Amino acid sequence: MRENPTMFLVSQPSVKPRGSILLAHGSGAPMDTPFMNKASLALNQAGLVVYRYEFAYMAARRNGGKHGPPSRFDKLREELAQIWEAWDAPGPRYLGGKSLGSRVSISLASQLGAAGVIALGYPFHPPGKPESLRLTPFEDLTCPVLILQGTRDPFGTFQEVPEYGLPKLVTVTWIQGGTHDLSVRKSDPEPFAQVQDAVCSWLNR
Repeated sequence: MRENPTMFLVSQPSVKPRGSILLAHGSGAPMDTPFMNKASLALNQAGLVVYRYEFAYMAARRNGGKHGPPSRFDKLREELAQIWEAWDAPGPRYLGGKSLGSRVSISLASQLGAAGVIALGYPFHPPGKPESLRLTPFEDLTCPVLILQGTRDPFGTFQEVPEYGLPKLVTVTWIQGGTHDLSVRKSDPEPFAQVQDAVCSWLNR
């Protein structure tokens, strides 16, 4: 078992739940940032019970440990598999996350039997390195995936992503004006309202 037991931050929808989602943070910030708060609210408003969690390296930071880099990708996968196994939640069970969290979630979703994945910005490649693609998690995919990608995201642009040949199970919805953290300009629509609408439509598919 994990040395650091998982602490969930749970938020409930105000409507009848349509399922539950296990939501991971990005590489450099914890589960209770303003981004994660707003994303969780949007997912609640779409009808999902949200269970936020932290990988062990992030939990160690919260508990006063060193601010080192994320754990190896295979270790993060092992952690998520253990969390999923112990997770008891109602209705269809989804995986999701921001950036690194979405990458880990997509890589395991089919193996774990998730109902689907919601990715809040997928890191298709490091900024400025479009040749270093991270498409392996999409191999052998057997469950649907919704990627909510900002149109100004340097980790995978509006021009690049359509050329990747993603599986048919993957739906990419563009958040107008969004960066990698879905920040938008004043002239753009509110980003998390766009997230809510996209998730509602995807759940109704």
